[in-house]
Amino acid sequence: MIVGVDVGTSLTKADAYDDRGRTLASAERASRLEQYPEGRVEQDLEDVVASVADVVHRVVADAGGEEVRALALTGQGDGLWLRDAAGAATRPPISWLDDRAADVVRAWQDDGTLAAVYRRTGAALFPGCHAPLLVSLEHDEPEALERAAVAGYCVDALVQRLTGVVTVDASDASLPFLDVVSRRYDDAALAACGVSHHRSLLPDPAPSGSLFALDRRGAGITGLPIGTPVTGGPFDLPACAVGAGLSTPGDGLLIIGTTLACEVFTDRVAPEEPDDAAGPEPAGMWLCTPREEMWLRAMPAMVGTAGLDWLLDLLGVGIDALPGLLEGTRPGAGGVSALPFLSASGERAPFVDTRARGQLEGVTLGTSRGDVVRAVCEGIAYTAKHCFERAASAADRAGRLVACGGGSRSRAWAQIFADVLERPLVVPDDPGLGTRGAAMTAARALGDDVDPATWAAPSHTVEPGPDAHTCYAEGYLRYRAHVDTAREFWARQAQGFRRAPHPE
Repeated sequence: MIVGVDVGTSLTKADAYDDRGRTLASAERASRLEQYPEGRVEQDLEDVVASVADVVHRVVADAGGEEVRALALTGQGDGLWLRDAAGAATRPPISWLDDRAADVVRAWQDDGTLAAVYRRTGAALFPGCHAPLLVSLEHDEPEALERAAVAGYCVDALVQRLTGVVTVDASDASLPFLDVVSRRYDDAALAACGVSHHRSLLPDPAPSGSLFALDRRGAGITGLPIGTPVTGGPFDLPACAVGAGLSTPGDGLLIIGTTLACEVFTDRVAPEEPDDAAGPEPAGMWLCTPREEMWLRAMPAMVGTAGLDWLLDLLGVGIDALPGLLEGTRPGAGGVSALPFLSASGERAPFVDTRARGQLEGVTLGTSRGDVVRAVCEGIAYTAKHCFERAASAADRAGRLVACGGGSRSRAWAQIFADVLERPLVVPDDPGLGTRGAAMTAARALGDDVDPATWAAPSHTVEPGPDAHTCYAEGYLRYRAHVDTAREFWARQAQGFRRAPHPE
């Protein structure tokens, strides 16, 4: 069997698969996310390693003693995981949700750095990615950078800890400095961000199909034999695309998870040319996949299920109340509409704005809890539509659309997405495709002839309904107008703050 491990933002999950992609056993453990003032969000590398050890031990035991052919790793992307040469953290890993570098990103928006990097790599910078975080730490914690030998990500931190090898998958390295066609770092992008002197901290991407091996320390952590093959990537967004069986240009993936990720599979890289006057403005990213001639055009919005979780917690109800709340309301949410930009670091797709904040509009004394919940669910679906429109033209997203992630478990919410996107959604019965994609990548690296159809998880299709079409078409136009108005307000608000006299 192959054991796939997905280290997410809120959950570490392991699944054991046989050679036909059937799930033999599963285990999961909640992740610990440390949230501090001023939007700082961090993790503990030792806690992450312990979570991997826990789920691997349990899934191997539950699988009944089958031989483990490989350990396949995937996990969250972005953030900044600084380590020394032995793989120990030189400071706590910084999450992709972190906001400490927002001022750096705003300055880069104003001086054209974001546009310059976007022209080079097609990647839109945001506060939780390497470039601004390196600049922020250079100012606030230079000693952490001085002690570091590697500026990496979650998945390669685990590879280093388990195998002793310093490496990175091309998918993780795609943002922000990589030329995704040549798979080499772009020196001009590094220079534009003022971090060329940190180039030595960035490992060169490993070739596709790379295999590593558990060393003595890794064997002690996982309980698996020394020498067990290990794969390190792709990270969770492209791993889910692999697990979903995306294979034809135009196929799409909607991940309704902590991140709302909208991805389109493509055989060509064609970065938009940003125009400071009229757009398109920098947004999204191009991601390398295990197939070197194929890429993903990705628009990962900052908040997906996290926004709904926040609202349900605010209302004092659990996720089990969602079906009743949605089914007790109608499309249009009784006139209530929502902008679901709830991340403290703002938004990164389908636009980059560190000032973006959530809004509710149209609330009256007659508004019900269900109306507010539906408005947020519809707002997130409208954001997905906006993201897919930025990711590719209608002709380039003509393939099948797969939906996964925790949010896809709700049939009522999946129906909203299908209605808003006006496309059938193929929803795997196992919504967590990350471990499956990692295991498929490992199987190919081992030389297996992997048939995506054989490995595909059982699924059902949610068809768009005819009755909601007009309501959601009009609702989307209002949503886009609401976004434009809000962005103008955020910009004026920020200008007002800058002009205000500083108190004595």
